[in-house]
Amino acid sequence: MNCAKRNSGEGGKAAFNISVVNGEQELWTFKVTGLSFILDLDAFALTSSIESVVSLEQRGTGPGARSSHAIAIVGRKVYAFGGEFTPRVPVDNKLYVFNLDDQSWSVSEASGDIPPPRVGVTMAAVNDIIYVFGGRDVEHKELNELYSFNTTTNKWALISSGETGPAHRSYHSTATDDHHMYIFGGCGFSGRLNDLWAFDTINQKWVQFPLPGENCKGRGGPGLAVVQGKVWVVYGFAGKEVDDVHCFDLVKNEWAEVETTGEKPTARSVFSTVVVDKYIYIYGGEIDPSDLGHMGAGSFSGDVYALDTQTLVWKKLEDGSNSMNHPGPRGWCAFAVGKSNGKPGLLVYGGNSPSNDRLDDIFFFTPHK
Repeated sequence: MNCAKRNSGEGGKAAFNISVVNGEQELWTFKVTGLSFILDLDAFALTSSIESVVSLEQRGTGPGARSSHAIAIVGRKVYAFGGEFTPRVPVDNKLYVFNLDDQSWSVSEASGDIPPPRVGVTMAAVNDIIYVFGGRDVEHKELNELYSFNTTTNKWALISSGETGPAHRSYHSTATDDHHMYIFGGCGFSGRLNDLWAFDTINQKWVQFPLPGENCKGRGGPGLAVVQGKVWVVYGFAGKEVDDVHCFDLVKNEWAEVETTGEKPTARSVFSTVVVDKYIYIYGGEIDPSDLGHMGAGSFSGDVYALDTQTLVWKKLEDGSNSMNHPGPRGWCAFAVGKSNGKPGLLVYGGNSPSNDRLDDIFFFTPHK
């Protein structure tokens, strides 16, 4: 991910039961028949191969092809917001809803403080509330507003802006636990950032944590994950693609750089990230930025890796990358966590391709058992 140039421009058929979860709670289940491509997250300690990937059909008028957007899952619905089709040009500010029961798109009849169009935005769900933070507007300016969307009332609310909360930024990363939404890094007014914040959804206030120090350079497009009381920062773009890992202990209130071993991924950014038990899984991402900055595509990976946060060992999963059914290399996707046949997996929508064409497919990785 090349934030430095932001001003010049950044199988066979089978039937599956798929469920979506919010935290540890399994919220819904439905059956889908179609192309299969499944990433075995739950049984990773026993195998390093991917069983299948399910490509979901789409009905109705949806967001279409886009990248630099975000999704969140609440109940039986996927909510999609923001993004671009043409580089650096926000598409719209509609909130699209994908019904996972009948696989149809609709547009939410939302009211309240509707956020303006933006790219490089993040969103995450805590219970039935979706939180949207930051991004870059139509004038290519970074934003720092925090909005909430109540999926019961379909109402937007502006929670914070201006000097309250994190500084303006885009292409940052978000993760959640039971009642916090965490924000890390991104591209700010005067460069890349390395600060960590949490929004307490119960007390409705921002909390700023200590800075990580010089070893964890400011970066855009990192992986961010909450695992067993620690917030993990994985890779990202810090003037170049980087391959370092850092974690913040929420109890000790301190940072540590983590030395990892094994089948380490090459340096990358803007990949999809999901946590299952003690593992952090990453898919895709940009491994070599374009000379055109965000106006170009760069080089992307289509690989899947997992990091054991206890042993600190990486492992590459055999994912059938030579198969015609593989979704292929991509980055700048929107992603969220779900379940298939009771096993955790990763829902990915859209993104950018090596040809610089925006993608509009939805697929679901689940693990081999």
